[in-house]
Amino acid sequence: MPQTNAISHLQAQSKDGPGPGLPPPPPPSEKLTIADQFLHTISEPVVAAFCAGGVAGAVSRTVVSPLERLKILFQVQSAGRDAYKLSVGKALAQMWREEGWRGFMRGNGTNCIRIVPYSAVQFGSYNFYKRHFFERHPGDSLTPLSRLTCGGIAGITSVTFTYPLDIVRTRLSIQSASFAELGERPKKLPGMWQTLITMYKSEGGIKALYRGIVPTVAGVAPYAQVGLNFMTYEFVRQYLTLEGEQNPSASRKLVAGAVSGAVAQTCTYPFDVLRRRFQINTMSGMGYQYKSLADAVRVIIAQEGVKGLYKGIIPNLLKVAPSMASSWLSFELCRDFLVSLKPEEDTLLQ
Repeated sequence: MPQTNAISHLQAQSKDGPGPGLPPPPPPSEKLTIADQFLHTISEPVVAAFCAGGVAGAVSRTVVSPLERLKILFQVQSAGRDAYKLSVGKALAQMWREEGWRGFMRGNGTNCIRIVPYSAVQFGSYNFYKRHFFERHPGDSLTPLSRLTCGGIAGITSVTFTYPLDIVRTRLSIQSASFAELGERPKKLPGMWQTLITMYKSEGGIKALYRGIVPTVAGVAPYAQVGLNFMTYEFVRQYLTLEGEQNPSASRKLVAGAVSGAVAQTCTYPFDVLRRRFQINTMSGMGYQYKSLADAVRVIIAQEGVKGLYKGIIPNLLKVAPSMASSWLSFELCRDFLVSLKPEEDTLLQ
């Protein structure tokens, strides 16, 4: 009989609620407020990485916009063109005299519009592929080869989504520059959408918006660069994390980001030069009409020497430290903040 009474008591508890001293059951998910549902979604690791990647891209590009534009102007100059055959300091001074602060930021709006989805897809897809295809269990440490492969696939994903905006950014960067070969500079420069529409209508439709993607793919520049970047960053970050710490300090994250960016971009820089040349290959006055990737390499080396494949490397290296450092730091700070927004109910349910 005592056993029967105990069972009846437990059944009553299950109907009427928990007994004294027991925590209340977590509320059902359908009773969560819209705000809680939003916080639950945005604090998911993959979503947080996606959003933080977009912020990181916009921050890093804006910080180094003058050097980024100068790098492009150096890259697109062929043999015999010396409009920007200057030192970095003198070239920046010329840009300021001719165009003011707007010259420093020329094309940065389009670049931010491009880099936000590019960086977001890159970081988000890297974390997605890493968690779902490369980690054997949550929190598993990847081998350098796995990181390189995962980063490469993330690069393929991001460049495919945003390549047309990259071409427009290149065109906008040179339209107001001191290139006499392009004719007199227009008083009112076309914007991003006008450039996209003009290219689409007059240069071959969709193919015009993806001009240069074949040599880019053949050169695996963005994939190798992204892969090297992620691989080097995580290796250096792990090396700089002191024993007993879960994460390195902000200053050590800056160092890891700068080192990873310098290594990745130096190894793949010639392919970036080729990509820029093909993006304006149909513009008259620039002095080249390459037929293929191999033809471009042959002509550049014959006319400009091997150093032609490294035009703009100095401003590129000058920008790589602040760019990658600010990118990785803002990414991690933003991602960690978004993950910390996870509602308490999520913790209970786990």
